[in-house]
Amino acid sequence: MSIDNQFVFNISGSLDQFKKKNKGTYNFRCPYCGDSQKYKNKARGYFFTVKNDLVYKCHNCGVGRSFGNFLKEQFPTQYDMYVMEKYKAGLTGKHRSVSKPKFNFDKPTFKRRIHLEPLSSLNNSHLALAYVMGRGLPLDKLDELYYCPNFKVWTNTHKQTFKSTKHDEERIIIPLNDKDGNLMGFQGRAFHNPTQMRYITVMLEKDAPKIYGLDKINESKPIFIVEGPFDSLFLDNSVAMAGSDLDPRSFGWSDYIWVYDNEPRNREIVNRIESTIDRGDKVVIWPSGIDDKDINDMFNSGIDPQSVIESNIYQGLQAKLKLNNWKKI
Repeated sequence: MSIDNQFVFNISGSLDQFKKKNKGTYNFRCPYCGDSQKYKNKARGYFFTVKNDLVYKCHNCGVGRSFGNFLKEQFPTQYDMYVMEKYKAGLTGKHRSVSKPKFNFDKPTFKRRIHLEPLSSLNNSHLALAYVMGRGLPLDKLDELYYCPNFKVWTNTHKQTFKSTKHDEERIIIPLNDKDGNLMGFQGRAFHNPTQMRYITVMLEKDAPKIYGLDKINESKPIFIVEGPFDSLFLDNSVAMAGSDLDPRSFGWSDYIWVYDNEPRNREIVNRIESTIDRGDKVVIWPSGIDDKDINDMFNSGIDPQSVIESNIYQGLQAKLKLNNWKKI
């Protein structure tokens, strides 16, 4: 057992919810930020191995430390013994007695993560939580959305976007991840000030697609493509266009269905549906009798949008006939 792993064993009893995930990786509640005060089962502190040495990282507050510095700050008595053991093993100082190992693996990469509080952990009286609950968003999806108290300052820590952070604002953060869960960008959604721009989209990867939900879909099943991230939370296996057009062919999807808003008087939407039909793609044409313009509103009216959508998928000539009737509603 390495010295680092031996000292992990020594302090494990003092780390809340400590568990070994796999060889060289350990998980527990972060002693720096305390993790979620509301959800005592949250554990987002990790020891993991980099080049035979353990390092510490919290995926909640973002604190990162070498294993030695973690011990020094959290367990000073153990740290003194740790230094002595490293010294006796010749693993300290400029002239360490061990030879420099050669590594034949790629340099480890770390996913970009949003170190913010998820909406699910907010107090029930919080304005952001009250907003999404008022919209009827599924409670089991609130771990996927985050609260940001200072959107401009926080955004600039990821990408220099705002020249001035004066008049900063709180927003709900909607992460835009690739299919592997890497953060490509995010949307900031205003939720209580009607004068604010509703959505601000910031892309961290220059050529990344502005799509929400790539990391949650099963590409072997039919994929529903909707207009807004919130709408996608009400459907199984769906993605949302987050401010740009989407070409599903570039992802190699074999079965996908376009779901546009229910606005027959909106010429732009009608044109987009016509173009979709002309390409030969499947599209949902909403039936008569539904007055709500989007999936979220339909759900709040007591309609099951999943069931309605699955019963109204059309393609080719049949889609054109249905579209002509829908435009007259």
